[in-house]
Amino acid sequence: MTTPVHVNVALMTSGGLAPCLSSSIAHLITHWKKALDEGLVSGLSFRCYRDGYKGILTGDSFLVDESQWDKMGCLHKLGGSPIGNSRVKLTNIKDCVKRGFVAENETPLEKASQRLITDKINVIHTIGGDDTNTQAAELSKYILEKHGGRVTVIGMPKTIDNDVYPIKQTFGADTAANEGAKYFENVVSEHSANPRMLILHEVMGRDSGYLTAWTAQCYREQILKKQTFPEGFGTSMRTRDVHAVWIPEMPLDIESEGARLKKIMDECGNVNVFMSEGSGVHEIIAEMERDGKEVPRDAFGHVKLALINPGQYFATRLADLVGAEKTLVQKSGYFGRAAAANKYDQDLIGRCAEVGVKSAIAQVSGCMGEDEDKEGAPVRAIEFERIKGGKPFDITQNWFKQLLVEVNA
Repeated sequence: MTTPVHVNVALMTSGGLAPCLSSSIAHLITHWKKALDEGLVSGLSFRCYRDGYKGILTGDSFLVDESQWDKMGCLHKLGGSPIGNSRVKLTNIKDCVKRGFVAENETPLEKASQRLITDKINVIHTIGGDDTNTQAAELSKYILEKHGGRVTVIGMPKTIDNDVYPIKQTFGADTAANEGAKYFENVVSEHSANPRMLILHEVMGRDSGYLTAWTAQCYREQILKKQTFPEGFGTSMRTRDVHAVWIPEMPLDIESEGARLKKIMDECGNVNVFMSEGSGVHEIIAEMERDGKEVPRDAFGHVKLALINPGQYFATRLADLVGAEKTLVQKSGYFGRAAAANKYDQDLIGRCAEVGVKSAIAQVSGCMGEDEDKEGAPVRAIEFERIKGGKPFDITQNWFKQLLVEVNA
C-alpha cells in the first residue's frame, strides 16, 4: 500500500464560460477533502490561479483557506467562474508577448513551468474545453522532459458545444440548452409585437449543432407542449413553435428554406428559426475573403463568430424570402452559458470529480469524462492524446429525426 503524501492541488478555469465552472471547483475540493478524511492523502492545499493560464504566467493566485473547504456547496448555485477565465495559448508565443504575459526572451511553457515548480504543485485541475486540456498536457510533458518534475494533470471537460472526442457529454451543455429554452420562451412572445415577424434564435455552437438541436428539443417538449391555448386567438402552439432548425451538420439551402417558411409566414404571421452560430460560416468567410476583408480570429485561430455575426447575415437574406416586415435576431448564448449547473450537470461533474481525485492520487493524468469509445462509456481519465475538439452532432439520433419531422411538418 502506498504511503499517503501531502498534495498541493492547483485549480484553474479557462476559455469561455459554461454552467459547470463553479460546480467543478466545489466538487473537486469536496472530494479531495473526503480523500484527506479517509487517509488517502496526509495533507492538502488548494491554490487557485486567477484568469486561467494568464494567472499561471503572471503568478496571480491565492490559497483557499482551510476554514472554507466545507463551505464549497454554495458554489453549486453560482454561474460563471469564481476564479476567472481567459483565452491563452501557451504555444502561441507571439500572442503571449503581445499581451504582456511573457517578455520577448521568455517562452510561455518555460515560464508556466517555473511557476508551478515554485508553487510546488503536484496536481493541477484544468477546467476547460479541448484547447485548455491539451495545453495542460503539453505543460505537464514539458515539465517532465525539461525539469524532471511531475505534475499530474486532471482535466474537466467544459464546453456547452458538447463537441469533444471521445467524451459522451461535456459539462454544462445540458444546462445551457435548458436555459436557452427558457430564454426563447420569453423571446417568442415578440411574434405578437408586429405583423409578419421573423425571429431568429441564434444559439452557440461553432462546429456542432448539439446545443441548437437540444435547445429546440427542450423548448418544445418541456415548455411549449405543456402550455395550453384558448381557441380563436392570434397566439397558439403553431405561432410559438420552432419552424426551422439550422445546424452545421446539415446543408442549408436558403432559397428552398425561404420558400417553405414563406408558407408558414403566410399562415401564422410569423416564423421562428433556431440557428447554430456555426451554420453557413464557411459561406460567410469565403465572401469576406473574396471581398478582401480580414477574418477576425482568436489566439487559437478560431474565427470570432460574434464579430462576423452569422445570425444577422442569414436573417437579412431570409427576411426578403419570407416577406418579413420586421426581423429580430436574439442570441441566448451568454444567457445560457452563464447559468449555474443544473442537477444533471452537477451529478455528471460530481461523478467525474470523484474519479478524477482517485486518478490524481494514483498519478494518472487525463481528461475526465464518459469515454464513449469504451464499453458502457465509463467515467475515467481519458488519455490526453485522444482528446480532440470538433466532434459533430449525431443527426441520426431518433429524437432528433423526430424533431425534424415535427418542425418541418
